[in-house]
Amino acid sequence: MRCRLVARVLSLVSLIVSFSMAFPMIWAVIDRTDDLQAFALSLACGVGFSFALFRLGKGSVDYEELGIREALAVVGLSWVMATAVGALPYVFTDVLHTYTDAFFETMSGFTTTGASVMTNIEGAPRSLLFWRGMTQWLGGMGIIVLSLAILPFLGIGGLELYKIEAPGPTPEKLTPRMQQTALLLWGIYVLLTAMETAFLMFGSMSFFDALTHSFTTISTGGFSPRNASIAYYRSPYVEWVVTVFMFLSGINFTLHYLFLTVFSRGNQQNWHKIWRDDEFRFYLYFVFAVTVSATAALVLGGLHANLGNAVRAAAFQVASLVTTTGFFSENYALWPSFAQCLILLLLFVGGCAGSTAGGLKMVRILVLVRTVRAEIWNFLHPRAVVRTKVNGKVISQVYLNSITAFFILYMWILCVACLAVTAFGNGRLDILTAFSGVLTCLGNTGPGLGALGPAENYAWLPAGVKWVLSFCMLVGRLELYAVLLLFFPATWKR
Repeated sequence: MRCRLVARVLSLVSLIVSFSMAFPMIWAVIDRTDDLQAFALSLACGVGFSFALFRLGKGSVDYEELGIREALAVVGLSWVMATAVGALPYVFTDVLHTYTDAFFETMSGFTTTGASVMTNIEGAPRSLLFWRGMTQWLGGMGIIVLSLAILPFLGIGGLELYKIEAPGPTPEKLTPRMQQTALLLWGIYVLLTAMETAFLMFGSMSFFDALTHSFTTISTGGFSPRNASIAYYRSPYVEWVVTVFMFLSGINFTLHYLFLTVFSRGNQQNWHKIWRDDEFRFYLYFVFAVTVSATAALVLGGLHANLGNAVRAAAFQVASLVTTTGFFSENYALWPSFAQCLILLLLFVGGCAGSTAGGLKMVRILVLVRTVRAEIWNFLHPRAVVRTKVNGKVISQVYLNSITAFFILYMWILCVACLAVTAFGNGRLDILTAFSGVLTCLGNTGPGLGALGPAENYAWLPAGVKWVLSFCMLVGRLELYAVLLLFFPATWKR
């Protein structure tokens, strides 16, 4: 492995994350609070760390030599490094008293998980809350994708980085040039963020609240500057706006690009491409079916006598959990058992590939469902030749094997992590709490069930459990392989 090349790229990524702290410093200046010094010190530490990595990578470096091994190291280590540097403001402002808590909160931010150890969110300075939301916004589209957008000299090697970080089994390039693809993705990302901010401000939300909520909605992160999350506003308008943008953020960003070309270039054929996309239609039908089922459970269970309120509550929570955002408008831990079973299902599924959502991804679920259907048909008709198709194309055996292997590995990590959490929990975690906690961190969702429900937080967990869950967040965000392969000696051999 070309370690100098890895160190050089890591230094550039660290520099981008460090300079991002300049934005929350603006709020510290506006509010005239002491946390300006904490951010300045954090930025200085980050720049110093970047310089040390740059010196470590001193020498002749050709970025086009970035192969699969170097890309794995860069992607996996850059997320750990970004979390380590990004945790400093929490420590220097003394909002979180241990580095374990600061690391957990920052990892939850960058991986857009939304699990929090902050017990009094509204008591924190606005600069820190802005940084908290910004970590999710940066991590939603991806730290590496941002680096590719502003560092064109990464060249061909950037494609390997993009493939590893991008969510989903088959990352798509919008254009032949990697930098142009990254710029387009970030352009769409910024546009959606600006649109939601405007809509929320129209609903009488302050600019700060609207912007931070937009950061964490479009990134499907779920951090809120309010202790009660979206329930704080008691506004049906705000809930519907957030619901719509959560749903949109769970869609493959390639489809957003196609949608924009319909208006910008008059390309009407892209309407058909969007609607004919099997994953999008599966996502749409799935969300609709679960929302109807949850609505029925709320009405029949007597929690919402008004049908309109029941539909709004169900639609919001289904969109929040299926896209792994993690906002809550009410305590769904009090919902009927059937509705809570639906919630547990949503923690598994996730949004579409190529979106900012976590989880298994809709396309993998769709392929697995169609594979099972094909096997059942073959059992009934042994001589029939049945092929699994997505978007009219036959799925290759290699692709099927990769999805099956991913699903098995996902379940294996879930089981092992549950055992680890219960071991470190010292008997303080019941089975439901441990299982939902691991599941929600692995799927980058945030709130779970039991003692980790929407009205609770993760502050009370032992330090060992927090480190296990932090690992689950990272593994889930980078889709398993990019992290697990770092523990294989063959990855580090040249």
